[in-house]
Amino acid sequence: MKTLQLYLGQEHPCSYLAERNAGSIFIDPREAVTAELYSQLIEQGFRRSATHIYRPYCGACTACISARIPVQAFQPTAAQQKIMRRNSDLSVQAASSEFREEHYQLYQNYIEQRHADGDMYPPSTEQFQSFLCSDLEFVRFYEFRANDELLAVAVTDVLPTGLSAMYTFFSPEDKRRSLGRYAILWQIQESLRLGLPYVYLGYWIKDCQKMNYKTQYQPLEGFINEHWQALPA
Repeated sequence: MKTLQLYLGQEHPCSYLAERNAGSIFIDPREAVTAELYSQLIEQGFRRSATHIYRPYCGACTACISARIPVQAFQPTAAQQKIMRRNSDLSVQAASSEFREEHYQLYQNYIEQRHADGDMYPPSTEQFQSFLCSDLEFVRFYEFRANDELLAVAVTDVLPTGLSAMYTFFSPEDKRRSLGRYAILWQIQESLRLGLPYVYLGYWIKDCQKMNYKTQYQPLEGFINEHWQALPA
């Protein structure tokens, strides 16, 4: 950690809070990122996007808080228990992170139906590959299927300290299953099965409605002032 080179990225308009600018620091992209190194970095509030390992660095703004679920203490709500029962018929299998047309077709449909107003629209194979496909040893594509039909993919980093939920895309037509929520609940269960202490959810911003769903998983911890502490429900 002490020998890592850090770089300051260019300032740009914030994607989450209007009329604010954002910046980040990121580690040298030439650095060989192992599961052990990334685990140390994620404990210090860093996050992976594609091949870049970064942390927000936005001057006086500290709205982005790295969040994680301590899985041993997690207690599902009645609504979350219903979601788990509703999806008990699904099978989940880990796949490597190279490009697959089946994954891309699901991703394309998801972006077009759910995020046509976002930064990732319109989707393309090049964008999908640069964002999600990776040769990093710890990346898994968890496939959620009903019989042989692919309904969701959770792109997850398997680390010594836990599972990091990097990105999930799913069939937007199947609203009854709440597949996005179920993917997180499944990763909590998988962390418990593997004996890992945390599920990392990326950044949470109190005033960003799109991120409010993260507070539904309690208890939730945030990395604030260089320490992990409980976040309010």
